[in-house]
Amino acid sequence: MAARIVARLAIAAAALAVAGCAGPVTSVQPSAAGGEARAEAGGPATAVLADRAVEVLDGDAGPELPVTVASHERAGDRQVTVTDASRIVAVDMTGGIAATVVALGLGDSIVGRDTASELPGLEDVPVVTGASHTLTPEAVLALEPSVVLTDGSIGPSDAVAQLRDAGVPVVYVENEDGFEGAGELARQVSDALGMSAAGEELAARIAAEVAQATEDVAALAASRGEPLRMAFLYLRGSAGVYYMFGEESGADELVAALGGVDAAADAGIRGMQPLTDEAMLAADPDVILVMTKGLESVGGIDGLIADRPAIALTSAGQDRRIVDMDDHDILAFGPRSAAIVEALAAAVYGA
Repeated sequence: MAARIVARLAIAAAALAVAGCAGPVTSVQPSAAGGEARAEAGGPATAVLADRAVEVLDGDAGPELPVTVASHERAGDRQVTVTDASRIVAVDMTGGIAATVVALGLGDSIVGRDTASELPGLEDVPVVTGASHTLTPEAVLALEPSVVLTDGSIGPSDAVAQLRDAGVPVVYVENEDGFEGAGELARQVSDALGMSAAGEELAARIAAEVAQATEDVAALAASRGEPLRMAFLYLRGSAGVYYMFGEESGADELVAALGGVDAAADAGIRGMQPLTDEAMLAADPDVILVMTKGLESVGGIDGLIADRPAIALTSAGQDRRIVDMDDHDILAFGPRSAAIVEALAAAVYGA
């Protein structure tokens, strides 16, 4: 659900920027040479995935088609039959669907993708989403897809309906936030492609990898003393959009995996709420997590503190302990969930 809300926030922010609300943007410089961020004694850091590639499942089992699956649409479930998985268009706000298709071994069958699916091997695959992550139906139809996989975070809905009206099987999958959601996404994507057994295997692999990463990070966090209070902020300064993510936002699971205390949830924040001085001071995080482009949009750490002075009064603000990560990675729960946890942990703890 958070991915869809983030999509709406991003679209709203872009619309306001286009309307003339945007000001100059100051780029954030890398926190350490080579982009590998380390927070030896706190302070700013950038989390970077060691490898952006998605590990493909072993085995040669391919799609067994046709299959009929439930497409989980806003108006209710619709039965959709998929007869061909040779030309897949995979689109969602975080790139999780395309990453899942790649993990299932069907990366070569992806003929269209969203801007978030920046994965090795997909560089030359056409992007079918335009500004604000909106779908361009003409671009999709030109690719003659055999199936379109989406989760509702990419719109507008009329554009998706246009694809269906043209006879293209469109399957909406549930892309819920969190690590369990990543496993369920693996199951639903694989079901739609006639690879149910592989989906179960992928879901189990994601769960095992996240469990191991969480265990490793817990030992690292324990060696640093008391658990750190962490808060995730969604920033789009060009449009004046500032949100704090709390309980049941997906960010809370990420904080837990990092061995931290969700400062926002601890302060009573549920879901995503506009950032206020009162909420910031009540949360008083030791570490603030943000998206890289979001931090850039507010003019970096200095710009963020200037726009939201209450941050300077928190432990994180005083230490400038703000950890950023690529917008397409930090909440991209999917086959790379464990790698994202590990990269963030390295930035947070200076491992």
